Parts: sequence; structure tokens; C-alpha cells
Amino acid sequence: MNFSRLSSVKTKADDLAKLTMDKHMRLAVTGLSGAGKTAFITSLVNQLLLGAENHQLPLWKLAREHRFLGAKRTQQPHLHVASFDYQGGMDALQSQPPRWPSPTHGVSEIRLKLRYTPQSMLWRKLNNTATLNLDIVDYPGEWLLDLPLLEQSYAQWCEHIESSLQDSRKTELASVWQAMVQDLDIHSTADENRMADIANTYTDYLHQCKQQLGMHHIQPGRFVLPGELAGAPVLAFFPLPTALANSPSKDKKQHKQSYLGLLEQRFEYYKEHVVKQFYQQHFIKFDRQIVLVDCLSPLNSGHDSFCDMQLAVNQILHSFNYGKTSLLRRLFAPKIDKLLFAATKADHVSIDQHSNLVQLLSEVVAEGKRHVKFEGITTDTMALASIKATQSGKAQLNGESISAIKGILQSDVESQQQTTLFPGEVPSQLPKQDFWQQQGFEFSPFQAPITSPYQALPHHRIDQAIEFLLGDKFK
Repeated sequence: MNFSRLSSVKTKADDLAKLTMDKHMRLAVTGLSGAGKTAFITSLVNQLLLGAENHQLPLWKLAREHRFLGAKRTQQPHLHVASFDYQGGMDALQSQPPRWPSPTHGVSEIRLKLRYTPQSMLWRKLNNTATLNLDIVDYPGEWLLDLPLLEQSYAQWCEHIESSLQDSRKTELASVWQAMVQDLDIHSTADENRMADIANTYTDYLHQCKQQLGMHHIQPGRFVLPGELAGAPVLAFFPLPTALANSPSKDKKQHKQSYLGLLEQRFEYYKEHVVKQFYQQHFIKFDRQIVLVDCLSPLNSGHDSFCDMQLAVNQILHSFNYGKTSLLRRLFAPKIDKLLFAATKADHVSIDQHSNLVQLLSEVVAEGKRHVKFEGITTDTMALASIKATQSGKAQLNGESISAIKGILQSDVESQQQTTLFPGEVPSQLPKQDFWQQQGFEFSPFQAPITSPYQALPHHRIDQAIEFLLGDKFK
């Protein structure tokens, strides 16, 4: 056997080995609250389950070439993890009137078995079909915001929280729990009930920052989305003013039972058993990742909300970039090789604004994306609507006909009256001060669309997302 033929045989053997081994993938879906994780997963599963017969996926090469044979649900691998409620989401969408699926609040997963005709002639000679087991894992983006805590002491974290209160609006919201803290003798023996009361008041403050101020960068992330930890003592801690947090204790034995001692212990326990555990049990096992970003709601909420969203999203991206010598690199070694950034709710703006939405998202994630690409992760950015709730229409503006959207606003659910509107132009770059002064954009939530159980859900670019995230797995 000559060298060229031997090399050819080896290449084919390597290809076969890769095909044989590459039969499983874990796709992680994350985003901040309200970004649309539940809608995305519900739509993705729906497209795959119905895609072989009734697909609306022209940008997915496997479906376009009629090599996708079908999908079915199968038992998930981790029985201790909550199951993603796909059927509950579909029941909500098919109710009268249709409702959006209820959001998830912790980790959940669903497994699909995808069957297809392989492209490789070598594989076809051995088997006419191939199977990919796809695990789709949903987790809150807020949990990734806790990553910096691993390199902070309790006193350093307190200093960080105190610096964030320079915003007068936050100071006003924080007045109740700060007053409770000021009255605390931090070196006296701790009262568990009092600690829990102050921790609950601090948690209320975090919720108010999200709901009233449109803030996204919340720490600790599990306080607002506790998941299975709701009510657990590990969440019964809170920040102190920096001066108190750095106040030395004269009695080391007494310190362990004091308020300050318990706060320090619970902060360290939270880092070790909550933050690290999430990364070790879930994050390092992901193969592909999609980060969903709602750029539209912060445009409504104002300059501070938008900047806070950008900060939070880029903090999430730090989870994918540890640096070669950092503590985090030594603790965790993620194997994610593809990362998709998706601006959601693209159906809430006219079609001619989609390119602006993509450009805006690109600027939002620019800093984090550079670091991620340096780590060798392939990235892409797109705008999508997981479940399209509007149709294209026309509106009159200053006597001219312009592109608009048409649908049933959430405020008109009872009357079911359709509205045609133009929300405004999406800025193609990070908004400057004059944008906020003009208030040139108005985001309006729409009712979920009326759908048929026999038809795949309407969408914008779910097929493009599938092609980027999964396309290379179907050779």
C-alpha cells in the first residue's frame, strides 16, 4: 500500500472515529430575566419535533437538504435536575387567548434524540441513519454574575456594594435595610431570626432595583433567582457598610458566633457551595452556548438601565474568559467552542430595523466578545424572534408610508383588537445622550400569537441559530 493511499485510509478512519464518538451535545441557553429563554427553548424544541414533516427552517442546511428525519423527546440524563416544561409552554400558547409560557427560575433540561441521514459516504456505507442526542439546558444569566465573588473577601464585596449606592435612586431604595444594619451590634452574638429579616429586606431591595430601576447587574444572583435554595440559610447574609465590615474583633472565639463572623462564614460558604458548585456541576460540561439579550426593554427604561444591562451582559461573558493564570482558570476549564449572541424580540420592531438591532447588540457585547474569541471560541451575533407575535404592516408618519408591525397588544387582550404601530428607530450603536433626551423609542409588549398544534411556531431566524449552533454536527 503506497503512502498516499495509507494517508487516505487514515483520514477516513479519523473521520469515522469522530462521527462515531460525536453523538452527544449539551446546548446551554442563558440570558438575564425577561430575555426570553423559555420562549426560545419552547420554540426550538417545537421546530425540531415538527421539523421533519412541516418545517419552517430554510436556513438550516440539514432540513433544507431533506436529511433531517425527525426528533423525539427522551429521558433526560440528570434525574435530579428539573425538567424543562415544554408541554406547559405549548399549553399556554394554545390557550384562549394565547399566553406566553411561564418563565423558569433555575436550572432545567430537556433531551431530544435527533435522527438524520449523514452526509459522509463512509458513514452511509455503514449505516443509513445517524443520531445526535441533544441536551438543552436552561439556566439564569444572573447566576453567572456571581463569578467575581470568588476572588473577593466579604469586606471587599461590602465595599463594592457600598460604591454602587452612589446612585441616589438606589440609596433611597436601600434606606430600609441600611437602617436595620446601622442599628446592629456586629460583634454581639448573632440572632438568626434578625439576620434572616435583614437578608430578606436586602433581597427586597434587589428586586426593587430590577423592577423599578430596570437594573440587571444584581449580586448575589441567587438572591433574586434562588431556585432550589429559596429559604435556605446560605442566602441569609447581606452587606455591611465598609467601615463595619473591616471592624476588627477583640475576641476571636466570640467572633465566630457574632453577626460579622456569621456573615463572613456564609459569604464564604456561598462562594464554595453555590457559585463553585454551579460551575463544576453544569457550566464546564456545556458544549455550545447561546446568550439571549433583550436590548429593547432597556431602551424604554432609560440610560442607566441600558448601561447596567451592558455591564451585566459583559460580566456574563467573563465566565467564558478566565485568563491563563487566574484562579478561575485553575478551578474551571469550560469546553464551549461556539457561542451565539442573540438579540431577542426582533418581531417587536419593523423588519427594516433588524440590522440596527444586530449592530446594537454587537456593540453591547464588543468587549466581552473580543476576550471570548481570543480564547478560541467561535462567535456570531443575530437578531431573532423565538415566537413571532406580529406581522409586517404599514403606518403613516408625517404623511409618508413607513414599515411598521401589526399585532394584539397585551393591553388589548380582552378586546383582541389589532394595532399597527412604529416603535421607532433602533440605534445602530450605543445610544448617545441625545437619544435619551428625545425618547425616540417605545417598546410595546404583544400578546402571544394564535397557533395550531399541527403547525410549527412562527419565528424569525430560529433556523439560522440552529445552523450555527448544531450545523456541523450533522456531517
